[in-house]
Amino acid sequence: MQTILVTGGSGFIGRHFCWEAERLGWSLIVLSRSIKKARQVLPKSTQIISRLDEISGDVNVDTIVNLAGEPLADKRWNESRKKQFFISRSGFTNKLYEFFRHRAEAPTQLISGSAIGYYGSGSTPVDESNSGVQGFSHELCASWEKSALQFEKLGTRVCLVRTGIVLGQQGALAKMLPPFRIGLGGAIGNGQQVMSWIHIRDMVRVLNHCIQTEKLSGPVNATAPNSSINREFTATLAKVLGRPALLPMPSFMVRLLFGEMGVELLLQGQKVIPAKLLQSTFEFEYPNLTEALKDLLK
Repeated sequence: MQTILVTGGSGFIGRHFCWEAERLGWSLIVLSRSIKKARQVLPKSTQIISRLDEISGDVNVDTIVNLAGEPLADKRWNESRKKQFFISRSGFTNKLYEFFRHRAEAPTQLISGSAIGYYGSGSTPVDESNSGVQGFSHELCASWEKSALQFEKLGTRVCLVRTGIVLGQQGALAKMLPPFRIGLGGAIGNGQQVMSWIHIRDMVRVLNHCIQTEKLSGPVNATAPNSSINREFTATLAKVLGRPALLPMPSFMVRLLFGEMGVELLLQGQKVIPAKLLQSTFEFEYPNLTEALKDLLK
């Protein structure tokens, strides 16, 4: 039976992964800043800890799924928040490495979070072989990935899961739904920015695939094979809901309301191809947007 340490386990992706891990019979340890919150959303069999040193010395952690990180889209960015993004990602991953560096047994694999923001923005298709374009999102992801790759010194296989927009009952889709449900949704900016998305169920399956596929390492793009520009995405969402999508949000309004965060997360996009997953025979349950939204909104 695998023993898995999950950081960020009570978050949107983390909690879905933990329920699937329990179904597979894996032994779960979740590191959480809020034990009370974690108990409310995680399987009862989960061992929940608030410090790494609570992991017993005689417990061998086979796999780490590292999803911890301060949410990016909760509010406007300022220098203090941007510093916290680094501390909660690369800073925390450095601490994770230091802890396991002094353990008798290193984990077999580390599945560490990252994001497609690594690539910067643009409509030209990119896959794992492409380098990133300078900008805050790239710098944040690159720093996080560098911290995770330290585990290779311990003989640990490292996958860097560059995640797109995860569609589910929480996250980006949940924030978009209220105006769309009452017919007040629409494209953002010029609507041409590419949205590389993935269904939450496929996201969990990608994490499991990385754990169980020994030949996978390095960056792995967690995006569906068929991305959409924003205008297509919003039109499809409105159609699935049976509502019009007539109220676009102009670029100046995004900048006014959200500042730098709005520019990087809402007005810019990336056309990201999941080349490694497709080459490793991973099959998406939801490769197309309409089917994904119908499943989530049924």
